[in-house]
Amino acid sequence: MSREEIHEVAYGLELSEVSFIWVVRFNPDNREGDGLAQVLPEGFIKRIGDKGLVMENWAPQVKILASDKVGGFVSHCGWNSVLESMKYGVPIVAMPMHLDQPINARLVVELGLGVEVKRDGYGRLDRREIGEVIKMVVMGKQGVGVQRKAMEISDKIKCKGDEDINVLVRKLERLCNQGIYKTNDEQM
Repeated sequence: MSREEIHEVAYGLELSEVSFIWVVRFNPDNREGDGLAQVLPEGFIKRIGDKGLVMENWAPQVKILASDKVGGFVSHCGWNSVLESMKYGVPIVAMPMHLDQPINARLVVELGLGVEVKRDGYGRLDRREIGEVIKMVVMGKQGVGVQRKAMEISDKIKCKGDEDINVLVRKLERLCNQGIYKTNDEQM
């Protein structure tokens, strides 16, 4: 993520008024050696106080998602993250970046497992949109339906066993291969 995107996410988390754990990852080619202090908005850590925990590069994602205290998962929608979220019944706030992530995010939305943060016409994130979507998923009326659907999927996965998640994966792959999920350019 660029510094601008990190700022937008930070302000969005702040605007959402929900408690959070945020892992900020840096590119391996981070030549400036930037750390959290250099990339977060000035005063952010002080303003969020006990409401948020910001970690650098890594956190035990599966352990966090397994907690019943987690109300939502802001995710880039990498395939493993989507599967882990489904397994633990955690609704997704989708913020895809590149590669397969936009397709995965559309699947998450179509399946009713989350809500996507829309980017502006230039592909930029907006703090107000981020804050509103997080608040909606975690505390809003639409979030109740998303939470219910996420728990239904989780229950199905638990009932059928972990190995049966492959059936779901194959169904989702078939949907993609059938061309149901087209890019914006293809839809026009």
